[in-house]
This record gives sequence, structure tokens and C-alpha cells, in this order.
Amino acid sequence: MAKLSVKDLELKGKKVMVRVDFNVPLKEGKISDDARIQAALPTIKYILSQNPRKLILMSHLGRPKGKVVDELRMNPVAKRLQELLGEEVLKLDDCVGEAVKKEIDSFAARVVLLENLRFHPEETKGEEEFAKKLAELADVYINDAFGTAHRAHASTTIIARFLPAAIGFLMEKEIENLGKVAYHPDKPFVAILGGAKVSDKIGVIENLLDKVDVIIIGGAMSYTFLKAQGKNIGSSRLEEDRLTLAGDILKKAEEKGVKIILPLDHLVVESLDNPASARVTDREEIPEGFLGVDVGPKSIERFKEELRGAKTVLWNGPLGIFEKDEYARGTKEIALFLAEISAVVVVGGGDSASAAKKFGIKDKVTWVSTGGGASLEFLEGKELPGLSIIKDK
Repeated sequence: MAKLSVKDLELKGKKVMVRVDFNVPLKEGKISDDARIQAALPTIKYILSQNPRKLILMSHLGRPKGKVVDELRMNPVAKRLQELLGEEVLKLDDCVGEAVKKEIDSFAARVVLLENLRFHPEETKGEEEFAKKLAELADVYINDAFGTAHRAHASTTIIARFLPAAIGFLMEKEIENLGKVAYHPDKPFVAILGGAKVSDKIGVIENLLDKVDVIIIGGAMSYTFLKAQGKNIGSSRLEEDRLTLAGDILKKAEEKGVKIILPLDHLVVESLDNPASARVTDREEIPEGFLGVDVGPKSIERFKEELRGAKTVLWNGPLGIFEKDEYARGTKEIALFLAEISAVVVVGGGDSASAAKKFGIKDKVTWVSTGGGASLEFLEGKELPGLSIIKDK
């Protein structure tokens, strides 16, 4: 899937507009993690090296739902970006209109950051007129926001109808690395799927069944699979309406010769806010009055056994409630193990990326995706609107 790249377009003397994903976490008005800004730097620096007339950056931040929310203005992002680039970043108070056009042209700063796109309801509705207004600000459009590539929004998709368009380096790397597991995995290929819901991962599981050799299932979704096998799961999280589906997946996997590995034991508690009640079960079943919060030591060893000989590993979803240190052992041990093996290891976005960061393996595996929903949809084999609108090379 070779798309037109930022390197394929003439940028010198042009106004270059880039859709980035600067949707960073904020705490009391300060950025608590600037990873998404850092991820966009290679594309930004390359464009600046080509001597454009202007570099215009645009992003959303949080969920303002089409209204101006002062706490979600892009000011902290502009400040951090300025520090990282070592040059002035002009932050504007809106993202479309005559005043914005004038400011872009009249100020000396090469780098301009538009105000939060989602202050306008037309952005998420994917309205053509709004996309046209954004397009009027520039000569060239680059999409480097993989995290929103699965949304057909005005700034991620519709705008590419009105300007010469290409993808940035981050988007290229995402396609290349996720493509390694989605389309050309070296065998044996092991997928580790966790997280809260089976329903979030159905598409991924079904798409992987023809490619993967082993699927390891942990996290809260494993309880629905265990229940489908007739096992007792105590008061653990259960998606009752997905039991039949879980049973069907287990059957399909067996027919295709795909091994599905479920937890052999669990860390369980009487209630989430009572870690002192934690104990490890001696088998797959969870006793009444207890709920599962992590996989147990036998499961961790069994999972490692399957991963040892793998040549490709996809990890999407934590194996327990890793945000609480008391319930993080399974996710942590598997994360650290993935950093040691010689396989191609690709980590999905969202919670898996947070876990990779928390346990310090981000730079020790092949790739950690910046997109949660986008990486899931890519792995499901779905077409991402933000990508499909860009012409192939």
C-alpha cells in the first residue's frame, strides 16, 4: 500500500498544511505526555528543511463537541512544540476564515498552529464547505495523523479532495509496521489480545484467524471465552451477549488449526478497591464472590512458552488492570519478555501503547502504534478513510 509521500511533493515556497495528531493528555492545563507531538517531529522538520512559505499545523484536542472550550485550546501544545523545534510557533485563535488567512500571511513565523478543529461541529461531520475553508489556507496537504485516519472528518479526509495530498513519515511507518503483521507476517505468528471487551476485538480476531498460528487471550475479555467453555468466572466482567460469538470463534480457530491459549490461573479480588483481598486461583475457574483482575503466574509462564519461538508478535490489549500496580504483573512480565525476544513485535495503540510506555519497552520493540481505534480497524482489514483518499504512488 504505497501512498504518495511528503517526499513526492514540491514543498519549496508553498503553504504546506499538515493534519497532525496533537490530541495529548492534559493535567491542570499542562501536557502530561508529549509522545504524539514527538511522533510528528520527523515530518515537521523535513517540511521545514524544504523551505516552505509556511507550515500550517492543525489538530483536534479532546472532545469539545463543536463548542469553544477554553481548557481545550491548543496553547499548551504550541508552547511545547516551540520548545521542541527551537523556533517560534504562531498559535491562532481559530482555524478558518479571513482573519486566519490574514494572520498566516502577515506574521513572520514559519510555523503556524491552528486552533482546535473540533471547536467547529462541521469538522467531525465531515462537511465539505468546512474542508474547503481549511484548504483555502494552503497549497499542499499532508496527513500525518494516523490516530484519526479511521475518521472521515473534514481535516482528515475531505480536504484531500481540494489540494495535492500525501502522507507524512509517521503515517508511512504505521502502514509499514502494522502491514507487517496484517499482511506479511513471518511464521510462527502469535497474537496477544487483551483488554476489556470481546466486542472491541471481534474484527481483529476474525481477520487474524487465517494468518496467525496462536492467539493468546488475556484481560477481561478472557472471562467471556472461559464462560463460553462452561467455566465458572465468579463475578468477573462478562459480555453475556457475546458468549455465542466467543464459542463460535473457539470453534473456528480449532477448524483452522489455530491454537487459542486462555489463562490457566488468575489473580482475583473480592472488590477492585480491596487489593488486600487478592489471591491466585489454582486453575482456570474463578470462585464465587471473586473477580479476575490479572492473569496468574502459571498463565504468564504458558504465554512465554508460546512467545519464545515466535517470529512475529502482535500485542493488542493489556492482560489485566495494569493501571493499578497491584494488578499489573501479567501485563508487565509479558511486556518485558517481548522486549527480549528476537521477533518482529508490533504493539497496538491505546492501552497497549500506554502499557509499553509504563513498562519502558517502547524503544525495545519493533513498533508501538500511535493509533488505538485506527490500528484496530487497520488490523481488521478495513479501509481507513484518511488513507484511502490519498493517491497511490
